[in-house]
Amino acid sequence: MRRTLLAGLVAGVLLPAGGAALAQELTVISAGDQNMVDYINEYLAPKFEADNPGVTVRAVGTGPGDAGSQLIYERLAAQAGAGTAQADFDVAVVHQKMAGQMVEEDLLANYRDKIETGSLVSRDTADMALGTDVRGFVMPMFHSQTALAYNPTLVPNPSKDFNELVAWVKENPGQFGYNGIKGGMSGVAFVMGWMYAFTNDAQQLMNGPFDASVSDDWDEALENLAEFNKNVTFTPGNAGTLDMLNRGEIAMGPVWVDMFYTWQSDGRLSPDLKLALIGPGLPGQPMYYVVPEKAPNKDLAEKFVALATGPEVQAEGIVKRFNWYPGIDAEHVRPQLDQATWDKLFVDVTPQDLAEKGKPFPIAPYFDQILEAYERQATN
Repeated sequence: MRRTLLAGLVAGVLLPAGGAALAQELTVISAGDQNMVDYINEYLAPKFEADNPGVTVRAVGTGPGDAGSQLIYERLAAQAGAGTAQADFDVAVVHQKMAGQMVEEDLLANYRDKIETGSLVSRDTADMALGTDVRGFVMPMFHSQTALAYNPTLVPNPSKDFNELVAWVKENPGQFGYNGIKGGMSGVAFVMGWMYAFTNDAQQLMNGPFDASVSDDWDEALENLAEFNKNVTFTPGNAGTLDMLNRGEIAMGPVWVDMFYTWQSDGRLSPDLKLALIGPGLPGQPMYYVVPEKAPNKDLAEKFVALATGPEVQAEGIVKRFNWYPGIDAEHVRPQLDQATWDKLFVDVTPQDLAEKGKPFPIAPYFDQILEAYERQATN
């Protein structure tokens, strides 16, 4: 029911009745929570309209998660299948999975090299989306990232890599906590990081191609993970890990960085807790700005994305407002940030850490295979 209502909302209410966006009206469709739509309408739109007199920007949301991106894909694919001369929106904000599919089906414009901020991206997720080459077709809006949160009173020297973590957990049973693969993606990200660290398949898991027989080599890694799990505390989810850290029930565990800092800002988490991004790395994920191949206002769309991914807007809008990591390389954003903001977001996990140890999630078939294998072989 919700899916039908969202599709109808996009189709019949907030987009023009005739199909194509009105002249000098830039229409943005965004997957994600309502805060994404509010950010565009209340922050980006006034800035863009001030720089482009006579242009009106409006955004509509399609809902959180991959389902929201799926609705955007379905709408664009239906218009292409019907031979529509123009799409009825100019810019979309989507997750990795649907971005890759839209590129594969030739629904998106190759625009990144045309905008001045296109050269400011540095992470591999700007070029590969869960195994699909999206180079040129996407511009990261922001990156979310997982890392290990820890209590420095209890853990004065946090583990630098997974091997050190295994040894520490064995010496400190019950002090490491994560939610397994239930209740939130921070635990899932930890499991994926484990597979990157303890198999020889990391690059193939991240970039493909898919070969089901690759999983034949995972037994040792999963058996060791099962043994590791005997000494951990399982938490009820993303929030549960933070709660238990705050109460001192665990000393270390994987968390979403933006959630960690938001909780600290809200006073829900001790300011003394810190973060570490261990080697060889942990996954995170971006959201992308994309432009339909048949966008009615393609030039304006490119200008809008350039504004939204410029250092000033990335600093104020992405870093300060949401505690997200910027879509462009953080070094380009640093001059726009006060020292306190930079220290909060980039001292524990540095831009170099992000560039070297910020990993994508595995491509979808390997992602599913790993979760299934975890259920069979690593649960106690």
